[in-house]
Amino acid sequence: MIDWLTEPWTFEFMRRALAAGVLVALASSLVGAFVVVRGLSFLTDAVAHSSLAGAAVAFAAGGGATAISAGAVAAAVASALGVAALTRRLQIREDTAIALVFAALFAFAILVMSSVRNYTLELNAFIVGNILGVTGDEIALMAALTLLLAVAVTLFYRELLYAAYDPEGAAAVGVPVAAAQSGLLVLVAIAAVIAFRLVGVVLVMAMLVAPAAAGVRFARSVRRAIAIAAAISLVSTLAGLYVSYYGNLAAGPAIVMTVLALAGALWAADAAVRRHRASRESL
Repeated sequence: MIDWLTEPWTFEFMRRALAAGVLVALASSLVGAFVVVRGLSFLTDAVAHSSLAGAAVAFAAGGGATAISAGAVAAAVASALGVAALTRRLQIREDTAIALVFAALFAFAILVMSSVRNYTLELNAFIVGNILGVTGDEIALMAALTLLLAVAVTLFYRELLYAAYDPEGAAAVGVPVAAAQSGLLVLVAIAAVIAFRLVGVVLVMAMLVAPAAAGVRFARSVRRAIAIAAAISLVSTLAGLYVSYYGNLAAGPAIVMTVLALAGALWAADAAVRRHRASRESL
């Protein structure tokens, strides 16, 4: 039994994958609760796809893994700021602005990738992720971005909370709502890029939304929701890597399926408890 538990971690690529997975779990939980409360779930998917534009440009230019990740960060942040600018300056609905930016940058990414020989193989890696191939430099970049998220959420927690729950009330008490909302979009973009290396652009939304949605359902405060989301993500990352190793399956999708299974089980248990309480109160 002990050998079964320890065998995967005798390999360096598995240890690096675990380190990257822990960083993704922490980063996604830090902003996930705000995403759920604010109703920005679609933004995470759009930003993840938009980040592919920066990754594609870096790849086409011959950049390595770190350059590709840095390009993805730049494109994701630019897309988040673009959404904020379109919403405020052109008075476009937020969901419309997200769709426009998402479509433009994702189409641009495909055009860039199509100019590279054997681009379909590389595009597949971007779409589904390749956590088992993560490098030490990429882990360092992910750690720096996760630290940046933690510092930003800690320093501006009140502003982010007000902007997520009650923008009108926040503006009335002097909170710079526009800046807070733009900042939240940027934080979501950074978290999406961190998760992008783990699960690819297609599955980023699941990592940011599912654990956070479970946390918001069970917690009475955003801080507790963040803690619950982090616990779900960490447990799922570890379990998903075991499933990937012993089942010879893709690591990213295995982690996502574990996240969804655990969050779904918690939702189902909570629903059952609520139904039981309702039936007892009706008697």
